[in-house]
Amino acid sequence: MMQNNNISPEMEDQMINQAYQNLLNGYLSSNHRKKVEIIDKAFKFARDAHKGIRRRSGEPYIMHPIAVATIVSQEIGLGSTSISAALLHDVVEDTDYTVEDIASQFGDKIARIVDGLTKISGGIFGDKASVQAENFRKLLLTMSEDIRVILIKMADRLHNMRTLSSMPPNKQYKIAGETLYIYAPLAQRLGLYTIKTELEDLSFKYNHPADYQRISNLISASEESRNELFTRFSAPIRERLDNMGLKYTFTVRVKSCYSIWKKMQKKHIPFEEVYDLYAARIVFECDKESNEKHICWNIYEQITEVYTKHPDRVRDWLTTPKVNKYQALHVTVMGPDGNWVEVQIRSKRMDDIAERGFAAHWKYKIGEGEEEKELVRWLQTITDILKEPEPNAIDFLDTIKLNLFASEIVVFTTKGETMTLPKGASVLDMAFALHTDLGTHCIAGKVNHELVPNSYKLSSGDQVEIITSNTGAPKPDWEKYVITAKGKTRLRKALRHQRRLIIDKGEKRFMDFLADHNIEFSNEILSQAITRQFVANKEELYFMIGNDEIKLNEEMITRKEQGARFNWWRRNPFKGKEHPKASTDEPSKAIDTKAVYRLVTRDGVSNYQIASCCHPIPGDDAVGFINDENKVIVHKMDCSTLARLKASYGSRLVQTQWEDYSDRFQATINIMGIDQMGILQSIVNIISTNMSINMKKMNVTADQGVFNCELVVLVSDASVVTNLCREIKKVKGVNSATRMN
Repeated sequence: MMQNNNISPEMEDQMINQAYQNLLNGYLSSNHRKKVEIIDKAFKFARDAHKGIRRRSGEPYIMHPIAVATIVSQEIGLGSTSISAALLHDVVEDTDYTVEDIASQFGDKIARIVDGLTKISGGIFGDKASVQAENFRKLLLTMSEDIRVILIKMADRLHNMRTLSSMPPNKQYKIAGETLYIYAPLAQRLGLYTIKTELEDLSFKYNHPADYQRISNLISASEESRNELFTRFSAPIRERLDNMGLKYTFTVRVKSCYSIWKKMQKKHIPFEEVYDLYAARIVFECDKESNEKHICWNIYEQITEVYTKHPDRVRDWLTTPKVNKYQALHVTVMGPDGNWVEVQIRSKRMDDIAERGFAAHWKYKIGEGEEEKELVRWLQTITDILKEPEPNAIDFLDTIKLNLFASEIVVFTTKGETMTLPKGASVLDMAFALHTDLGTHCIAGKVNHELVPNSYKLSSGDQVEIITSNTGAPKPDWEKYVITAKGKTRLRKALRHQRRLIIDKGEKRFMDFLADHNIEFSNEILSQAITRQFVANKEELYFMIGNDEIKLNEEMITRKEQGARFNWWRRNPFKGKEHPKASTDEPSKAIDTKAVYRLVTRDGVSNYQIASCCHPIPGDDAVGFINDENKVIVHKMDCSTLARLKASYGSRLVQTQWEDYSDRFQATINIMGIDQMGILQSIVNIISTNMSINMKKMNVTADQGVFNCELVVLVSDASVVTNLCREIKKVKGVNSATRMN
């Protein structure tokens, strides 16, 4: 640790005592029961335990626990138990004292919290992914035992971020990264909005220092004109609120640097075009909670009598609070400069809960109310995930992020009814949530009266109309757009039902074909058909016939017992001489199936053939199948045809590796979006001009404002396709661009 020789021991003691006194003063001015003795005892114990130890900045180490305890008390609003645990949170980890020592001095409750904080000390992200996941599991487990553990940990992380400048750059980058990935979303989920915003800004400061400084300077430069504008904007509203006899504060809140930067990145706009740079906030005092909503709407009426409201930007979080129990009424109005200004209206109680989250509930003695029940439900979700964690550590962290940190949204039906869905939910999710039939027949949606594809992701406040068609039917790729458990369950059930209908249709075709050719059905006939078509069972055979993947024609093969002949033709990667014999599973002796087969193209000649069912290209995980002509047919690893070949012809498979090739390979991309003028030209410019990619075919259809484009291009490898899809998705109006088999 660095030594600080600039101040005397007496001055250091004075600095420590002043910081501790500030902590006590804040606690004494709170609504908590005054238990100064236990706090004082914890302070003295921690000061002695950390005596002689310094932080990297050079200051005495005890200043850190005092700072964490001050955040716990004054910024989160916790009481004496949490303050004492915060003062002691590093004692077990950094000194010779044990959890048992803490328990004997301060009791089991404080000892358990300190023990939980010790278990999750250090960073979430270690050198190995498994360590990352294990540390995070510990954090969640201790959190589910006592929520105060994670609240104190949040305060600890906030102070570490505030003092991060003393760390070397590589440590700054690592700590800022995990703060933005884990702690900021966790703070939001707990309702700690102020802490979440500061964590995001501090992370942004160290991850993108130049952008942070530039935006900070631009905010400072516009402060004077912004304040002048707010004074003009607020004056007529203040006059009306004063006439109402309200006791209130009316302030302006500038967006955080990180929030502004994210908007600039998402919208591809400069700072000057971020028009909602600030929001106004009215916080009023109210003795009775039952009167709060009525006062909010009265204030709303006064504001909208002065200024014109935005018809689509009223957010009623009073009737339906957010998932973290945020309550307020938001209205956006046209300001005197011609720009839209959002005004947030909330009571002092709502404001406390918005800033301090679940910790503020204790201040208002909510106890086991709805907010506490929500917390219990959330912690139960954590427990459920921990019971069956993902085997892959990164997948586990992603699962946590998706299930816990994603906010919920509230959307409206055409009748004005509200529905709560997880963030990221699509039109299909809402359709299945309303009724299974709506989901299975959904072909598109209208969001705020604008036609969108059924994969469109919804936002809070959207009004959604489901558009259906009697001929519409569920498709397997819908599973990519449906994220709700209810939606996935109903979709899979519908797909199974649809598959059953196709199987029945295929079976009837099969039987009709035999009857038309005077062939009596038998298990032998069926088995022969299954074998010759390389399918696993009769259901697969009938499905492929019913789905037009196997077509029956008049040419036949010999049936020994009756002398009849019948033949099948189906779409598959093996045609003519490529087709493997059904009578043998012996692999070709010319190719060593135990060695890696290197895929090479020289002088226009390849030692392999691309399977037409899945069109693998260099960069794809691929497997080779050896046909009777000793030719290697290359399939993608996830190809459904390959899955069938594995079951019956496993010894004909060979591991492959792309090595030396100069070919251009065919790839098909499906593009969906909103049909609007110029969109096709923008896509073509990206393909031909920007990326110099050769287009082989483009098939575009449009229906009710939604366009679908099937694009076939020639590329060198899979990375080119990935980059192309990414660039196409940037085009305004494009909803998705995905590579198809």
